[in-house]
Amino acid sequence: MENKGKEEITDREILNIENLRVRFETEDGIVYAVNGVNLKLGYRKTLGLVGETGAGKTTTALAMLRLVPDPPGVVECDRLEIDGQDVRGMSINRLEDVRGKDISMIFQDPMTALNPVLTVGEQIAESIEIHEHLHKDEALKKAGDMLELVGIPRARLGEYPHQFSGGMKQRVVIAIALACNPKLLIADEPTTALDVTIQAQVLELMTELKEKYNTSMIMITHDLGIVAEVCDEVAVMYAGKIVEQGSLEEVFGETLHPYTEGLFNSLPNIKNRTAWLKPIHGLMPDPTDLPPGCAFAPRCNYATEECSASCPALKNMGGTHFVACSAYERDPDFLLERRRKNG
Repeated sequence: MENKGKEEITDREILNIENLRVRFETEDGIVYAVNGVNLKLGYRKTLGLVGETGAGKTTTALAMLRLVPDPPGVVECDRLEIDGQDVRGMSINRLEDVRGKDISMIFQDPMTALNPVLTVGEQIAESIEIHEHLHKDEALKKAGDMLELVGIPRARLGEYPHQFSGGMKQRVVIAIALACNPKLLIADEPTTALDVTIQAQVLELMTELKEKYNTSMIMITHDLGIVAEVCDEVAVMYAGKIVEQGSLEEVFGETLHPYTEGLFNSLPNIKNRTAWLKPIHGLMPDPTDLPPGCAFAPRCNYATEECSASCPALKNMGGTHFVACSAYERDPDFLLERRRKNG
């Protein structure tokens, strides 16, 4: 019976977003940050949200939690459901119940994510008190359990953030995020500020805790190595849109979009250390002045006049693999031609 229940919950979706748009109306113009994002995520799955700085990854995550500042932010979408609950229509009180309990977020910089004037124990216990309605002493006891779970001795409950290293601070942030056993965890560049050794430890810890608590996760990152290590599914973002999406095996094994190809080409070749890197030339377009066609066209090696005129929609290329590239619509053999060009 237990296995049957696990199979049933796997078939359901923890996250369902349709046509998410986010813009910021400023005095200098309108910033189009997210431009029609669709995302679905199953239970106990990990989605890697990949792209350059400014692609709209963090803004997408903040919109899920309704944390985009208003004004100047304006969030619109056709559907935004977490565990079957419509986040758009929630009252502020209900939303505060959901944040931290049903959905938690690990913010980008552990150095600034913690309150410097509160002990780490108080900061972990605060979330437990609010969401699990425990007495302060009981909440502190559970906070100690969470600290030990992330590899920090319980005796350090009474210490302040400045007494911890960067890696230890990130462990504290993870403890806070997982304290109430959320169904969905959003990790925004959780290892950016850490050295390589500590990065590996934190990623291993997050993977273990995700499996222990059966938590679904969205990993926001620009590091394809992290995606390969911890993710089941991948969504590649560019200029506020998803340009390629699929399972890890589909996107890594049969890369379709020229932008995704560019990301892979920008990585060092371990097998050939003398090979030159192939960076993507140019810059991401100004979000206040997006081009009418494909936003990647000015940087694309395969672009035609048609690419600059029309904006392609995501097209299913088989299985769960989608790509937004007009080349596949006008030329069925485009993938083969691209492979020949790249050797």
